Amino acid sequence: MLEKLIEIGKRYTDEVEIYQINSFSSGVSFENGILKDIDSSIQSGISLRIIKDGKLGFSYTKNLLDPEGLVKNAVDSLKGDIRVEFSFPERRELKVLNTYDPEIENLTNTKMVEEGQRISEILSQATNTQINVGVVKSVSEIRIINSKGVDYSTKNSSYMCYAAAMYPGSYSSISRIIVDKKFKEFSKEDFEYITFLYNNSKKEVKAKSGRMKVMFLPTTMYVLIWRLIYGTNGKNVYERTTPLIDKIGTQIFDSSITIYNDPFNDSLPGARAFDDEGVESRVLPIVENGVLKNFYYDLYYGSKMGIGSTGNGYKVSDWGGEIIRVRPTPALEHLYMKPGDKDFHEMIRLIDKGIIIAQALGAHSGNIPNGDFSIGLSPGLYVENGEIVGHVKDAMVAGNIYEVMKKVVAIENKNYVGNMGVFPSTIFEDVSVAIRE
Repeated sequence: MLEKLIEIGKRYTDEVEIYQINSFSSGVSFENGILKDIDSSIQSGISLRIIKDGKLGFSYTKNLLDPEGLVKNAVDSLKGDIRVEFSFPERRELKVLNTYDPEIENLTNTKMVEEGQRISEILSQATNTQINVGVVKSVSEIRIINSKGVDYSTKNSSYMCYAAAMYPGSYSSISRIIVDKKFKEFSKEDFEYITFLYNNSKKEVKAKSGRMKVMFLPTTMYVLIWRLIYGTNGKNVYERTTPLIDKIGTQIFDSSITIYNDPFNDSLPGARAFDDEGVESRVLPIVENGVLKNFYYDLYYGSKMGIGSTGNGYKVSDWGGEIIRVRPTPALEHLYMKPGDKDFHEMIRLIDKGIIIAQALGAHSGNIPNGDFSIGLSPGLYVENGEIVGHVKDAMVAGNIYEVMKKVVAIENKNYVGNMGVFPSTIFEDVSVAIRE
């Protein structure tokens, strides 16, 4: 059917690209140890892009009942006059990745409910507080075919489990996320991490504002990484809205920081040999030993800059929207930070006075293009003389990543999944902390 759509498209246009997705997810959630929801969702459909006379057209459908109508809708969209300077890619031999574990198909809702209940009971007994848990499995299949000979497909399996110990009377929590390509038990280490941080920070304490050491956990490193993602996005480079223009090859962070995009790491879900435009993936260093190495591009902005795509064109859907409605844009979907040499407890002992940021509020605020951030702590764990003494309320941390990330004290020796990537806990010094007294 897709081959037929290509042939129809070629009658009307110069180049044709089809993106097809079929995905299924199923999940359970617990609130305060009680099963709250069992949910499932299916997403499928086709996106069509065409190039004719140097202009780009787009259309999509959930059901390919009228192939000719889909093509004509894309042709009609050419009136939008989106001029492009690229062609769709030709076929290449791709890296073979292990992205699917058939065991995921045998994971039942009953098993996920049992795991959620087990986690809730263990953490509830260990912390004596409300425990919220979510467990989700998903399988997705993507196929990309174009008129230049590309015909790639991938099947991905994913398992995710999230657990949070809630502070009484608030939405603040200590949490951990685990992911795999198949079912994976919440481990002894995961339980101990949540229990240690929560139990040692139960007490609300008073502290004074000032400049001090601040540790970002893997769950909050995204506050900083978000600004770097913006700053190195090819769209923003082209539009000159990033302060990193002309900074390739210069030191922007501490020499201990290395951040890279690795779509080939198939030990975790979501590895990709090609992006959502059929461009071959590659490992892309973003920052290496503190030095800015690369910006990242899709076909559109790569051609605008005269350097081509870096294999980072993805359909990124915010807030659970449908992928087929979205056009590719530059995206870092497989971001990692190189671990350091300190274990977690050793890192805490390095803090004479400071804050551990377990959750952040308002990460979207501040001048993101400039690298600024200003976040509420939800919670902020207060540390004195290398020990967690409690948590502070009504506290904020603010700064600029191009200043803060030059002052690294220590980086954890292990990575964990967080928002926007896989990161170690990291301590920075001389960071501004404001606490209501």
